[in-house]
Amino acid sequence: MTTEQKEPLLSDLAQKRCLISLDDTIEECIGEFGWSQFVQAILVSLAWVFDAQQSFISVFTDAKPTWHCSINSSCQIKKSVCDLPKDMWRWDLPTWTSIVSDWSLECSSSVITGLPASSFFIGCLFGGFLLCTLADSSFGRKNMLVLSCLIMSIIGCITALSTNIWMYSALRFLSGFGRATIGTCSLVLSTELVGRKWRGQVGIISFVCFTFGFISLPGIAYLNKGNSWRVMYLWTCVPAVLYTIVVHFIVHESPRWLYLRGDKEEFVKTLKSISKPATRSRLTSSFFETLFTDLEGNMSMSSSQDLDLYSTIKLLIEKGWALHRLLTVVLIGFGVGMVYYGMPLGVGDLGFDIYLSITLNALSELPSSLIAFFLIGKMNRKVSLLGFSLLSGICSVGCALIKGSERLKWFQMGLEMVSFFSACTSFNFLLIYTLELFPTCVRNCAVSMVRQSLVVGGALSPLLVALGRNNNLFSYGIFGVCSTTFGLFTVWLPETKGRLLCDTMDEEERLLERASVVDLK
Repeated sequence: MTTEQKEPLLSDLAQKRCLISLDDTIEECIGEFGWSQFVQAILVSLAWVFDAQQSFISVFTDAKPTWHCSINSSCQIKKSVCDLPKDMWRWDLPTWTSIVSDWSLECSSSVITGLPASSFFIGCLFGGFLLCTLADSSFGRKNMLVLSCLIMSIIGCITALSTNIWMYSALRFLSGFGRATIGTCSLVLSTELVGRKWRGQVGIISFVCFTFGFISLPGIAYLNKGNSWRVMYLWTCVPAVLYTIVVHFIVHESPRWLYLRGDKEEFVKTLKSISKPATRSRLTSSFFETLFTDLEGNMSMSSSQDLDLYSTIKLLIEKGWALHRLLTVVLIGFGVGMVYYGMPLGVGDLGFDIYLSITLNALSELPSSLIAFFLIGKMNRKVSLLGFSLLSGICSVGCALIKGSERLKWFQMGLEMVSFFSACTSFNFLLIYTLELFPTCVRNCAVSMVRQSLVVGGALSPLLVALGRNNNLFSYGIFGVCSTTFGLFTVWLPETKGRLLCDTMDEEERLLERASVVDLK
């Protein structure tokens, strides 16, 4: 095709009203889901596999092993090894299979045995609050993803060298600190590399990868049965280091972030790299000259200020509508997080085999992700999030109230799986909903805050699980009440299904004003 034949097409494309916003521009350039975008989305989403493994690895490495009597005696009538002399019982497996047996923690308080898991989630909190704005400001989505993955995986390898519970807990804290922004950067980056038609489905790919990471743990633990708990960390962390290297050299940065940073050369290069061949041929210098002129005239002049370090938090607090949305999704996330992270930690207390229980919980995530993948483009965010949050809470409370025969225990297990399934689905919808509620200049920070609220629930879960070993009302009961109560807050959020993503706070406010006018009419 000659230059003369191209120019009318470029002229028409440049004059389209859809070039008013960056989101519309990206729709023109990469709205169609091509092979390059698919590879990018998969690579970025794989970070969730390693994220899941480190989030739940303590279920196996920190578990209390089973034991047996070493001599024929009346020790069988004792329920705890703490009531027996050391020479009357033995662990079923070698002592190095768990930190409990390795460091003789069987009679330690629940605070001590639950400290490593809680330390990990507390580290996630600190890391989330201290690092959450860096992906919006100076580092970018890709660089923060690489840095976070590298810190988590290297610290995980060092964790295998721990010599006591205190060193182990400190390293778990550092691992959680590094891990804090992995899921957020991965989700935001993957969804900003595609148009709105595929935004929801690409976001769900991340959750599917998280599910596979979770499912892989029982398999790794079973293959590692009888071996040291230290090997578990090496099996999960060494591949993560290799993954980080691949991401650094292959994955592209978000074109939205590049444009807001003023890096137009890299912005153009990225769009050309990930667009389909048919579209790429139209992305000439004259197209981008018109694009930059149009966008600079319509983008808020404050967008450059939005990218200053930690000013994103200030923007979220100063803007009333943003603060209202942020507080709402944070509270919802707290309720969902208690169930999501607490259920796998407490399922062993229901009296079922730990490998079977965790596998069933992990498998329940898969249909959750698949349902979200196929329905995210059709279902309203508000109704879906509200419904699954309530269902999760109700089933969790029911799980705490049921006691009795073996048949009832299987019913209890069924309620636990439904509750966890609903929490997983709520988790998926909440993160997709959040990234649609906030503009590009604060999106990563907002999603990170929501993930931290999920982690707050996760940080409290090990302590509640320890308290609930004798009475499930202190664990599953509290999980359910929180999920139900905070899930009701969804009614105060606006619907975002199918709408364009805004890029600046001013753009979002203009959208709100237009919506208010429509409501008045």
